[in-house]
Amino acid sequence: MYAIIATGGKQYKVAAGDVIRVEKLPAEAGEEIRFDRVLMIADGDQVSIGKPYVEGAAVTGEVQAQGRGKKVEIIKFRRRKHYRRQMGHRQPFTQVKITGISA
Repeated sequence: MYAIIATGGKQYKVAAGDVIRVEKLPAEAGEEIRFDRVLMIADGDQVSIGKPYVEGAAVTGEVQAQGRGKKVEIIKFRRRKHYRRQMGHRQPFTQVKITGISA
């Protein structure tokens, strides 16, 4: 059984026991979190597709950690113009372990 959920402007395919990294959520490590925006649930041959979300469906998970991703280097350079800019960015994330899918 798996589900497709929407959170943080992205969509994720999840099953029970999966560990995913989503955009930062306001929750502490060890807290239970519930995703209500379920786009689809598939259980073998039975598939439920939402319009836009499946009514009454939810995916639950446990927050494992809050963190920041790897640094992305942004470099702007113009040759022979004495122009060079360098920046870095680390995107915050929340690591969630999926505990259950309920339709």
